[in-house]
Amino acid sequence: MPQLIFGLIYLLIVTRFLWPMDLPLWAKIVAAALALVALQFHRWSKLSSGSVFSPEFPRPVVALFNWAFGAIVLLVLLQLALDVGLLLGIPFNGGVVSAPDDVRYGLAGLAAVAAAIGVHQAMRIPPLKDIEIGIAGLPRQFDGYTILQLTDLHISRLFPASWARTVVERSNKLGVDLIAITGDLIDGTPDARRTDIEPLRDLQATDGVYVISGNHEYIFGYDGWMAHFAALGLLSLENRHIVIERNGGKLVIAGITDRASRRGGHPVRDLDAVLQGIPKDGPVILLDHQPSDARHAAELGVALQLSGHTHGGLIWGIDRLAARANAGFVSGRYDVGGMTLYVNNGTALWPGFAMRLGRPSELTRITLRHIAGS
Repeated sequence: MPQLIFGLIYLLIVTRFLWPMDLPLWAKIVAAALALVALQFHRWSKLSSGSVFSPEFPRPVVALFNWAFGAIVLLVLLQLALDVGLLLGIPFNGGVVSAPDDVRYGLAGLAAVAAAIGVHQAMRIPPLKDIEIGIAGLPRQFDGYTILQLTDLHISRLFPASWARTVVERSNKLGVDLIAITGDLIDGTPDARRTDIEPLRDLQATDGVYVISGNHEYIFGYDGWMAHFAALGLLSLENRHIVIERNGGKLVIAGITDRASRRGGHPVRDLDAVLQGIPKDGPVILLDHQPSDARHAAELGVALQLSGHTHGGLIWGIDRLAARANAGFVSGRYDVGGMTLYVNNGTALWPGFAMRLGRPSELTRITLRHIAGS
């Protein structure tokens, strides 16, 4: 299916953008060849590592491929918009309308600049985003309790050790009570990413640094990666919960394996079992990589769910496509049957389409606030 989509994109670029332009044939052939190379980015990635999810080229090359691939995708969207406009113009012009070359040059320039901005936004160290979330019945001892959510770090050639080290340094300066990493930490095998992920060993929070799996951990060897996370001092919350106490007040932090665990004989994903034995007076904060099952969590009495996975939809306007694939949840805060769901845009994202336009990455510091009630 992806190759079919890329084939259609290529066909549209050649027939609707390149062919109508007043250019020498050799120039059209060269441009078409370059577009074909860019659209095969994921095939080159697979040749480099055995997986489309882990391009093992030097970082500038990965960034260049993302720019070229993203520019073509944006150009296709702009060309489609132009074609719709031309079709709508037929009744007013009494016949077929064509666009001058200057318009196409303008579209190409706009796509190239937007793609460059998008790749820069994706690769940067994410800015701090502060939010407050009220929880009914939260013990007053936990009013002001802070959680730093990191998610979708996708540590890779595009987000290497130097990037991870800066994220860790900024995270530690915040002095939060707890750090929650909600999956998709890596893209690559333990051997390929061992050095790049090492800075996460230095993450510090008063009540610990907790981690759950995302779907990408299952792509690159779930058991090996979870063992490696533990060796780094990241405490697994896979299918279990902990109780944090403050002067008699209690707060439950629970975690569950990703939806990908349903395949391949991995630990069973069973939230009902995870919540067995929790104290009745302790509100539950659930870490679940994907937001799709939020309604089930709300039915079980979870107070707050922290998720990622969607990358915020990447690009404003087409983010609704990501929402459709995630039960309508794509970015930010939602009220789900009285439970608060927060879908994080991500600390980074998959290096196979590293672009953000209007959906910025974030270091998310969550401050819990007491709301009277139960």
